[in-house]
Amino acid sequence: MPGSELYEKFMALHTRDGGFVMPNAWDGLSALMLADAGFEAIATSSAALAFTLGRLDGRHEVTREEHLEHARLLGRLTALPVNGDFEDGYGDTPQDVAATVEAAVASGLAGIGIEDTSGNPERPIRDFDDAVNRVRSAVDAAKGRIVVTGRTDNFIQGRPELDDTVRRLTAFAEVGADVLYAPFPPDLDALAAIVTAVAPTPVNVLISPADKVLTVAELQKAGVKRISLGPALYTHAMQALQQATKALVAGDLTTATTGISFDRISELLARGTN
Repeated sequence: MPGSELYEKFMALHTRDGGFVMPNAWDGLSALMLADAGFEAIATSSAALAFTLGRLDGRHEVTREEHLEHARLLGRLTALPVNGDFEDGYGDTPQDVAATVEAAVASGLAGIGIEDTSGNPERPIRDFDDAVNRVRSAVDAAKGRIVVTGRTDNFIQGRPELDDTVRRLTAFAEVGADVLYAPFPPDLDALAAIVTAVAPTPVNVLISPADKVLTVAELQKAGVKRISLGPALYTHAMQALQQATKALVAGDLTTATTGISFDRISELLARGTN
């Protein structure tokens, strides 16, 4: 599907009544399970991908090409629109971000997220002008071929300033970001303030505000257009693995080995478009 057509298809999910839920896969089988469940689009999770590789998220430990290959796999298997959770755009300069966007378009991605993070734990959030310039560069490179999400990580990096978060998101919208995203606003009032401030640009929320997990219907009522899960499905699966290992240590083979059947996995893999 040509980039502009894929852009229109993916963007339409963001502008329809109610929006949509976009779960994040971490490997081929998880992507196929989400597609089989009927989700209309999926996303990568930079955190889940890093964890599967035994690395930390947000520290530039996963390369652009590794993430692109991962995203291509998910799209190839499912034929669904794939949104790439591409951290800060993989590179020091706005030009590097543009190159990442071009590579994402060439890889057939439907969307790409660009954060204002730096990968530096001592100064995790980029200066305002730098962050805006990087989103502008992503939009300029996208040319209507891929949905660009402008994201600020203020809230999850110990910077709970709602005013600065709104300022950043508004600036991202002004330079052309298609979707806006600030993970874990403190509460529903803060989320509503963000939605109102940047309207009509669609807003993505990561699961819910920080203080309470809401239902999909409640988030839609608040004006959210896209709901993503980040690494939550992956950590849910890892919790099940941890419980199984505890059972195994205790000598309980039945509990430790109860799970999805090999036949079901084979069935899902056979449906893949690989």
